[in-house]
Formats: sequence, structure tokens, C-alpha cells
Amino acid sequence: MLINKAKKERFVWLDITITLAALQLMAYFYYGLHTVVTAFACVAFSFVCEYISVRLSNKKFTADNLTCVSDGLIISLMMPAGIDYKIPVMACIFANVVGKNIFGGRKNIIFSPAAVGYLFALTSWKDKLNMYPLPFARIGIREQAKELAVSASYTFNTTGKLSLSDYDILLGNFCGGVGTVSILLLLISAVILLFRRDISLGAFVGAVAGNVFMSVVCPVTSDISDTLKYVFTTNMTLFATIFIISDIRTTPHKSYYSFYYGLFTALISYALLLTTGIENLSVIIAVLLTPLALALKKLEDKIKYLKSTETIVETVKQNNELSEEIAADISVENDDISEIASDAIKEINEISGNNVSAVSFEAAQIGEGDISENA
Repeated sequence: MLINKAKKERFVWLDITITLAALQLMAYFYYGLHTVVTAFACVAFSFVCEYISVRLSNKKFTADNLTCVSDGLIISLMMPAGIDYKIPVMACIFANVVGKNIFGGRKNIIFSPAAVGYLFALTSWKDKLNMYPLPFARIGIREQAKELAVSASYTFNTTGKLSLSDYDILLGNFCGGVGTVSILLLLISAVILLFRRDISLGAFVGAVAGNVFMSVVCPVTSDISDTLKYVFTTNMTLFATIFIISDIRTTPHKSYYSFYYGLFTALISYALLLTTGIENLSVIIAVLLTPLALALKKLEDKIKYLKSTETIVETVKQNNELSEEIAADISVENDDISEIASDAIKEINEISGNNVSAVSFEAAQIGEGDISENA
């Protein structure tokens, strides 16, 4: 059982890493080698931080600890192309040390490490994280982006309008994080990860349902279909829904409870989008709503405990009833045995009495014969 669980955990991060690697390949196609080096730097520093933290905790580093690889890739894919390497590297260090291992490491993850790392970078280098190069701006290893523009998310949040074709949206031909704009590839990744049960179905459905509900009730544009389209393609919404909100390490285990976590995250993110216009709110709210996820987990565990207690009580009750039935059956059988024994004793006594009478009669006859002969 434990071996199967360990294998499942390893397959989860492996599946997620493969989908992230596909997104990284698309990022290289759009922006060049700088994104590749950024990804390698994030993975390397995440691995080193994880290894050191595990060893300092006197624990053994296993293949399960390689989830730090996927966390590093997530952070690199949320960054603008051509960003200074130190920013994603510092984000990865903060994510692994503060967002993960300070709370107990892999088996006690409270926050999404990647979301914590991104939030740290956003608060420290906000101006650099909210400016993006144009698609197909090839950026070398030692270069940084020169011509920068605001993201499509900023334009949508402030004006409620975007002049993007469906083709550009699907292929990611707009400004944003290098791995968060490839909508077609993200949709394929979502289907694969949901089919493989690598992400929380309840949280994913809840987040989608929340955004759809708010888009219909409070549309940003005059056309609800446009609102739906832009809500999911901008602000890292789809990317965050897949890799952060639906992270099975942080969501409740049961789909029923994780659904509400995803739902509330989407509702609050959308409401703040309407009132503040802040970019990438899904990532931020996913961190801020961690107490909700923990509360739902505790509720889930409490209900599970109560159900197990009720099961035990019911089992004990059934056992007591069965014991009473068995005792009653034994009592009936004892009564039957007693009756049989009594009847047997009576028969034995009757047989013994008859035999004694016969013997006495014969003895009397023999005695009379002897007296006659003597006379």
C-alpha cells in the first residue's frame, strides 16, 4: 500500500513536470534561450534549497522531494521573458525555504510554494514583473528585454477591451508570463492532468464554475462570451487554476470540499478584479485563502473521524446484538440438553429399577427353592 502511494506521488510530479516542460518549450519558441536558462536556474536553485533543507532536518532526500523541480518550473513560467536572473532565483529560494520547508517540508505543505515565491518577487520587484516583451522578441542568454509593454491582463483589467483574435489567444501571441499565455497547450495540459488525477478535480471545477458564474452575473465587457474568453486567458487565470489552485498538496482531499476552495478563490479574485484591476489575482488569492483550505481540511478530517467513530459504535452494537443472539441460542440449546439429560436419567432410572426388581424376584425364587430342598 505504501509502495503504491509513493509511486503515485512520484508519477504526479513527473506528469506535472512533463506538461511544464512542454510549456517551457513553447516559451523558447517565442522568446529564445533566455527563458531556457531561467528555467534551468530556477530548477537548480530549487533543488539545492530542497536538498539542504532536507539534510538540515536530518531527513533522507528521496525521489518524492523532486517536487521542487516542478515548483521551480512554475515560477520560471510565470516570469516575463528576459527578466534579470536573480529575480526568479530569489523567488525559488524564498518558495522552498520559507513557503515550504519552514513549515515541515513535503509532507506538511500549507501554501503552494510557487505561488509564495511569485508573491515574494511581485512585492519586491513589482515594476519588473509587470512589464513584458512582445511575442517573438528573441532574447539571448546574456541579454535582457529592451522594448517592454504592459500585459494583455493590464489592458483588459483597466479598459475591459482587448483586440486579440482567437488564433492569437490560443497560440499565446500576446504579452504575459512566458508559460501562462499558451492557452491551447494549457487546455491540453489540464485535460491530461485531470485524466491522470494529478490535480484536484474539485478545485479545478470550482474555480472554473466561479469564474463562469461571475462572468455571467457581472460581465466586464458588453458581450458575455468575450468576458469569459478574456477572463480565462488573461491574469494567469487558467495557468493558476491548473498548477496552483488545483495543487493536490494544498487542497482538501475530497472533491466536495476542494470544490468550495476553488469556487471561493475564483469569486474573490473576480470581485477584486472588478474593484482594483490588479493583475494575476488568482495567484495572490490562492495564497491568501490558505486558511480556508486548512479549515476545509480540518472539517474533512473531523467528519471522517466522526464517521469512523459512528462505524465503530455501530460495529460494537452489532457485535453486542450478535452476542446476545448467540447467548440466547446457547441458552435454548442448554435447555434442550437439560431436558434430554433429564429424560435420559429418567429412562436410566426406570431401566435400573426394572432390573433391580427382576433380580430381587429371581433371588427370591432361588431362595424358596433352596428352602424346599432342605426341607
